[in-house]
Amino acid sequence: MKKYPVEKTEQEWKERLSEDEYVVLRQKGTERPFTGKYNMHFEKGTYTCMACNAPLFHSNTKFDSGCGWPSFDESIEGSIEYIRDTSHGMIRTEIVCTNCGSHLGHVFDDGPTATGQRYCVNSVSIDFDKK
Repeated sequence: MKKYPVEKTEQEWKERLSEDEYVVLRQKGTERPFTGKYNMHFEKGTYTCMACNAPLFHSNTKFDSGCGWPSFDESIEGSIEYIRDTSHGMIRTEIVCTNCGSHLGHVFDDGPTATGQRYCVNSVSIDFDKK
């Protein structure tokens, strides 16, 4: 199993996170589309990992993809680990926080901006810092 700078026992994660956060971040769950508080959130600042507070995305990389989850076209350099995901009968690229290994969502090569990327992120896996 890979080691991350922030390591906690599953019990410590359960005590730190809400039930929904735990299911997504630690068990690779997915929130229902169009239900997350950051789906249509467009303030200036930085989106951070809900589990460990590591910076993940700058607000100027966020866009409305219409998919029902917060979407970004670029991550902060070094903040995301990319893992091949063959679950659910498809091949995708899972994205996890490089600081704690928590599941954030997936990245796709169908973004409408110059990067061509669409980081599709669960709202419960991120927090927002206005600074």
